[in-house]
Amino acid sequence: MPRRRQPTARQVRLGAELRKLREAAGLKAREAAALLGADSVQMSQIESAIAGVSEARVRRLAAHYACADEELIAALVAMATDRTRGWWEEYRGLLPTSFLDLSELEHHATYRWDVDFLHVPGLLQTEDYARGILGYRVPELPESELDLRVRHRLERRVILEGPRPTPYEAVIHESALRIRVGDRTAARVQLAHILEFSEAEHVTVRVIPFDLDDFAGADSAMTYAGGTVPKLDTVVRDAPQGAGFIDSEAQLGTFRTLFRRMEAASLEPERSRDFIHRLAKEL
Repeated sequence: MPRRRQPTARQVRLGAELRKLREAAGLKAREAAALLGADSVQMSQIESAIAGVSEARVRRLAAHYACADEELIAALVAMATDRTRGWWEEYRGLLPTSFLDLSELEHHATYRWDVDFLHVPGLLQTEDYARGILGYRVPELPESELDLRVRHRLERRVILEGPRPTPYEAVIHESALRIRVGDRTAARVQLAHILEFSEAEHVTVRVIPFDLDDFAGADSAMTYAGGTVPKLDTVVRDAPQGAGFIDSEAQLGTFRTLFRRMEAASLEPERSRDFIHRLAKEL
């Protein structure tokens, strides 16, 4: 297969999962390569996503690694053979690759969770809110690039508005709802926008109020994307250098527990809608 100059996060994840299976089997790269009639360089390229891998090779490797998880193997085969060129490809070369990787991750996710404390989650933002968030940086973005980033963020809502919407749950702290990214009118429109989405059967919005006792979880913001199998779940966290993708099983388990804690601390969906209604009336 041709070598890739810039593999996507999904392709990198496939290589990483194959490496994890090899290491769990106690094999070195050269030993695994020999099972395929390849060399250690080729195996390294597969595991680093510089080179693709066929369905036949994925299945042969899984067999040699004594992997009996058929659901995981099927999911890895799907990743290896996927040729999807999604709507985000329109932005390749125009936006940072992390934007595209997030869109691809969302496209394949079986469900999505968001926890936010300072901003409304990206999937629930209005155009004005998104422009305010994305434009508030130093140095300022050229207007043309800002327009691209805003348009890309709005197009990501396809996973909520498309023909096969993704189950979505957002836990939002009151602080994120009260911070005015724009003026009063824009803030009111943003709250109404959240309420509109919350009426959909596949969307659940919960609020953590300021007056909650014994709450110390304000550092638990996350985006959690469910994979075809739990081992392929992914957490996305913002960092100064860009979005970071987390996929180790131990960390995924930690974030699942954190999300359940945030969920338990929040108001029930109906009470959350009432809460947001009251905030909107205060504006």
